[in-house]
Amino acid sequence: MDTEGAGGERGTSARRRGQGELEAQVLSVLGEATEPVTAAWVLRRLGGGLSYSTVITILTRLHAKQAVTRTGPKRPVLWQPVANEAGLAALRMRRLLDKQSDRDAVLSSFVSVLSADDEELLRSLLADGGPGGPGAPTDRPEG
Repeated sequence: MDTEGAGGERGTSARRRGQGELEAQVLSVLGEATEPVTAAWVLRRLGGGLSYSTVITILTRLHAKQAVTRTGPKRPVLWQPVANEAGLAALRMRRLLDKQSDRDAVLSSFVSVLSADDEELLRSLLADGGPGGPGAPTDRPEG
């Protein structure tokens, strides 16, 4: 008898997935779609072990984080990604930063723990920001 399944998962290979992991999986599946899709479509591609309501919950959370869009009140509701997994991580990082009163200290601490390669990549990205990007000039007055 298979001891793994939704609800009472047991056995050494069964484990509970974290919210972030499920969000990443849902975003990955949505990224495969060539057009907006239903939650049922996402559920089928995620495979067994999840309920429809779990998929709806994850899609709703992703919508609240502005990582996916959904159609209006018509049925069925269709979903599509705005951000991929990297974009979702960036949104999380930005929200955490926005909650801090000392942004300079947070950013300084973050940069201080980067590897040399990551630090160089960050410098490159900031330098090559382009129009409207992080390295672009702003409208703020100098001084």
